[in-house]
Amino acid sequence: MNKNIILTNQEIEHKIKRIAYQIYETFVGEEEIVIAGIANNGFIFAKKIAQALETISSLKVSLCEVQINKQNPELPIHTSLSKEQYSNKGLILVDDVLNSGTTLIYAVRHFIDVPLKKFKTAVLVDRNHKKYPVKADFKGISLSTSLLEHVQVVFDEDGTSYAYLS
Repeated sequence: MNKNIILTNQEIEHKIKRIAYQIYETFVGEEEIVIAGIANNGFIFAKKIAQALETISSLKVSLCEVQINKQNPELPIHTSLSKEQYSNKGLILVDDVLNSGTTLIYAVRHFIDVPLKKFKTAVLVDRNHKKYPVKADFKGISLSTSLLEHVQVVFDEDGTSYAYLS
């Protein structure tokens, strides 16, 4: 497989810091926020954002893992925090790649049932191929690609990460 690298480890680290600062500016008046990452890569990305936020701010950050069936998103969604734990707080829903918007819109729908102070979305790569009216409030990079191309984000266990187009 031919890997066309679109983001290096250093670029991803830079984007994480920038997104963390944007989130901090948006939620500066809050004491606590919830960062909800869509399992697997979205949750890893959410953890990296939370770590960056904790180094630049005094915000209390709670992490929430969002389990969604990406092939069948209308199935029930499970979260690692109960609704009471994120109710009346600021929440950022995080995923690695926003492609058609299907995963993100179903995840948004899950959180809409709970009163939130503020609700934002963050992605590392926004592909601009949306089927649904969903947008990323915070994004690392916007990418115009063909529908035949595939964006993959890799978060290695050794801490190295990169994104490529195939």
